[in-house]
Amino acid sequence: MAGPTILHVDLDAFFAAVEQRDRPELRGRPVIVGGGGPNDRGVVSAASYEARAFGVHSAMPLRTAGALCPRGVFLPVDGAKYQRVSRQVMAILRRFTPRVEPVSIDEAFLDVAGSEALFGDGETIARAIKDAIRSELELTASVGVAGTKLVAKIASDLRKPDGLVVVPLGEEAAFLAPLPMARLWGVGPQTRLALADYEVRTIGDLAALPADVLVRRLGQHGAELAARARGIDPSPVSDGADPKSVSHEHTFTVDTHDPDEIERTLLALAEGVGGRLRASGLRAATISVKVRDEHFETRTRQRTLEEPTDQTETIWRTALELARPEVRGRTIRLLGVGASHFGERQQLGLFETGDERRRRVTEAADEIRRRFGSRAITRARLLGSRVAEPFERDPMTAPDARRVGRARPDAGADGSA
Repeated sequence: MAGPTILHVDLDAFFAAVEQRDRPELRGRPVIVGGGGPNDRGVVSAASYEARAFGVHSAMPLRTAGALCPRGVFLPVDGAKYQRVSRQVMAILRRFTPRVEPVSIDEAFLDVAGSEALFGDGETIARAIKDAIRSELELTASVGVAGTKLVAKIASDLRKPDGLVVVPLGEEAAFLAPLPMARLWGVGPQTRLALADYEVRTIGDLAALPADVLVRRLGQHGAELAARARGIDPSPVSDGADPKSVSHEHTFTVDTHDPDEIERTLLALAEGVGGRLRASGLRAATISVKVRDEHFETRTRQRTLEEPTDQTETIWRTALELARPEVRGRTIRLLGVGASHFGERQQLGLFETGDERRRRVTEAADEIRRRFGSRAITRARLLGSRVAEPFERDPMTAPDARRVGRARPDAGADGSA
């Protein structure tokens, strides 16, 4: 019988590992990526395994990390560098199969079913990938090999760092059974509370419950959990050719109510979104904004345009109109701009000369950025802005930003695994 062909490749402590690679004096030391120091605002983006020994983990407030690990080395996030390395990793993965589905900047699924004649079975390919990442990039990756994405993802997380776990076909349920229920996709605090009466602690306990019980307690979600607990996951590995949305967010170092700073931030975010749309040959019909205030209350608004666009000015002005009622009278912590409902870029109409001139200027600026870097050219209004280059935890900028907006099976990958 053929072996498993779904791989989940997960780079180990990615952001921190890249910093330790590039700065040898940091090797063996607790490295915490996410800010300039333990007194900064914000949260941990990634922690080296040396820092994790002190209890530091991703999404932890930096001040808490500083208290737990006073000798930690705190570094700011270098998004551009991590994206470059991620692109190198994804290029290695695509040597073995075109069916690569990036799910964050530091992880991806692969389906190698069509590659076995060239490279060997799933386990052999997994070892070759690990060797290539180590020898070419001086980084380590953990890999799970299984018959489904669900099981491969769980397997890759079990023996970090530098792990390799293979789950033979037909043994998925037995593999999952002793693991804590929280490892299963879709199991959060509310689900655990709903099942508290049944003393469900492991995935095996969950699999033993009658499916009708789960459906009565959890509705359709219960039916899905019953299948997942047995290792059943029909979702295929997708090369992500059809992104569902593009978005950028910015968290202010200090909460702000300055209208000019808010407008400039929205412009920078719109620039990032528009650039990715243009590079992908897409236009978006819907523009959205996200606003989070000092009390962590989050509001989102969206608008469908009369004509789809990929132009920064249109995205920005729409975002401004959407954001104004949400920021008025509030101190703002975070802003986000998104675009969705895509269609391919169409040929300009005969009488759209003004738009055509603007597009030529925009495309010239895009070409300069492609050749000389994202900071090679900027808008005058953004000169001196404290807004960082828009950076998502996404393995690639367009045109290869293929997972943008796709629903993720888990919610924690951020360069920290």
